[in-house]
Amino acid sequence: MKIPKALTIAGSDSGGGAGIQADLKTFAALGVHGMSAITAITAQNTKTVTMIHDVPVEMVREQIRVIVEDIGVDAVKTGMLHTMEIISAVADELQKIDVPIVVDPVMVAKSGARLLREDAVNTLTRKLVPLATVITPNAREAEVLAGFEIRDIEDQKKAAKAIASIGPRAVVVKGGHMEGDKTVDVLYYRGEFEFFTGSRIVTKNTHGTGCTFASAIAAQLAKGYSILEAVRTAKEFVLDAIKYGLPIGGGHGPVNPTRRIVKEARKFRVLENLRKAVEVIEKSDWVSMFIPESQSNIVMAIEDPESIEDVAGIPGRIVKINGRVKASSHPWFNSSRHVASAVLTLMKHNPSIRSAMNIKYDDSIISAARELGYVIGNYDRREEPQEVKKVEGMTVPWGIETALKKIGWKTPDLIYHRGDWGKEPMIIVFGEDPLKVIEKIENIAKKIEKKI
Repeated sequence: MKIPKALTIAGSDSGGGAGIQADLKTFAALGVHGMSAITAITAQNTKTVTMIHDVPVEMVREQIRVIVEDIGVDAVKTGMLHTMEIISAVADELQKIDVPIVVDPVMVAKSGARLLREDAVNTLTRKLVPLATVITPNAREAEVLAGFEIRDIEDQKKAAKAIASIGPRAVVVKGGHMEGDKTVDVLYYRGEFEFFTGSRIVTKNTHGTGCTFASAIAAQLAKGYSILEAVRTAKEFVLDAIKYGLPIGGGHGPVNPTRRIVKEARKFRVLENLRKAVEVIEKSDWVSMFIPESQSNIVMAIEDPESIEDVAGIPGRIVKINGRVKASSHPWFNSSRHVASAVLTLMKHNPSIRSAMNIKYDDSIISAARELGYVIGNYDRREEPQEVKKVEGMTVPWGIETALKKIGWKTPDLIYHRGDWGKEPMIIVFGEDPLKVIEKIENIAKKIEKKI
């Protein structure tokens, strides 16, 4: 199996938000083995760059040489190249290998510190830019390279063509620094323009945006994708990374290149938990006594859920057939409204309680739960305010919040209501995961059985 490999040649960001740190995170998130040749060590945080130490030129060369000689490279991304000597050395080494090269012409940090010395701009333009498969300047960097001010999309197009005349195969003039509700990145490739539009995300956590975008392009090129496909994927990837940027430090927090892969891993673990719970439910004789007329569902949310789409349940619910229970389908996300809404509401107060199952209401169940020492909450649906009733999906959050308030905001094991006109009474059992929820219900079943 061929393992795609990408090399980043860039500076180190001690704050972890940009530079090789962002590049390697991006490579990993996109399934590419990342390698690095460090050109400079910076002392920086979210507010400022306080010191830059350039790595000796021969050391920069040697890092590139040994990687190419042994491991090999499928794509290269360049970032911070502080001096003309480093640019020249990198260009010399890259001329020796025939792979896609993505040049991010890093000039100024988010904090305003210069990451490319003014006397090195000419060397960058002369020696490195012509080697680029793709170059990804933002509007301000494109102004330096093209030699004129950029105010709108037409200027972006003109700048892309002007930069392309220097020699790179493709130019992406990014629109993040432009005004407007949308960001438009303009790609000029083979004499034609492509436009990649995204919603502007209002956040100060944008440190590392350019590094992540260029690295995502390099990762896709390393996997064999076309330039057009690579840029399209990179645009989607970086918007996701910005959306979930990390609010750390007192300045510009970093974007989050690993958010997508972490979320997918969390979703897999949730589905695995629910699958195990369904096995227990379908094999147990005692579960059927708890299934209400409207059927049951068991759900689990990922960590840090944003909406019901991040809560998995059983599509079609858990049904009772001939005295036994059966899950109508395999667990999947966005498969429950009421029970999922209850979990999301409770998680606002205790994020560790991520699972729940609705069961039928019976006085014997509540009595057994009390004897077991479970924390029990309740609310009266007849007291639901009219303004809540009018809004679709607000009944359950209102009920859970009401019950929590009544028990002094303690974490409940159960919350119940006795129904209303046309509404079946119901109990919701909560727990850290589905197996903990089932364990609580089984304990109640055993307690009831002893009394019979």
